[in-house]
Amino acid sequence: MLLEINDIHVHYGKIEAIKGISLEVAEGEIVTLIGANGAGKTTTLKTISGLRTLTSGSITFDGTDISRLPGHKRVLAGIGQAPEGRGVFPGMTVTENLLMGAYARKGDFGKDLDEVFELFPRLAERRDQAGGTMSGGEQQMVAIGRALMSRPKVLLLDEPSMGLAPKLVAQIFSIIKEINDRGTTVLLVEQNAQQALQLAHRAYVLETGRVVKSAPAADLLHDPQVREAYLGGELGAH
Repeated sequence: MLLEINDIHVHYGKIEAIKGISLEVAEGEIVTLIGANGAGKTTTLKTISGLRTLTSGSITFDGTDISRLPGHKRVLAGIGQAPEGRGVFPGMTVTENLLMGAYARKGDFGKDLDEVFELFPRLAERRDQAGGTMSGGEQQMVAIGRALMSRPKVLLLDEPSMGLAPKLVAQIFSIIKEINDRGTTVLLVEQNAQQALQLAHRAYVLETGRVVKSAPAADLLHDPQVREAYLGGELGAH
């Protein structure tokens, strides 16, 4: 198993945000976490990438316990994250933003840049443009591309479709599939549950800091309770 999360608890001060979540992600999978706002999805990703500290429980990555490993060493170990809100550096060019993703690596990054520009032709066209002048969709591409520059074994994506027009959402999701097809494992947090379940192999449903369901994504797509809670009742014609 590439990533194993075992009974993790995480606190913000005295508030317990994560109340014993366990989940696993196998190499080559796309796994999605769905749930309402405040369910603990983003906190789970931040805990995996080392931005939040565990109160208890453990995280094992690629056979090694990384529960106490600092965040920058987790990047070197192979965990890349495109954060919620994108976090693009506004005054830096697209290329400079992308290179920030490789800050911890040594050597020549030309091949990696070429691969990102191949995935995102829009970024290739705008490589010298300031990140802050890009549209929301373009900034999302920069955030994903920057995470890929660390050559992750697993890519953590936090709300990649947030605030994007439907056409752009479809484009971002097809790029996520392409990234996975090229061999990168993906753990996806996504408000757009229907798109996420159509893309993922497996899914976990989170409620108030706990996992309440886990199943193959296709099963959850047709689960009456999940449809009622997260897919607006009836499935669209999609």
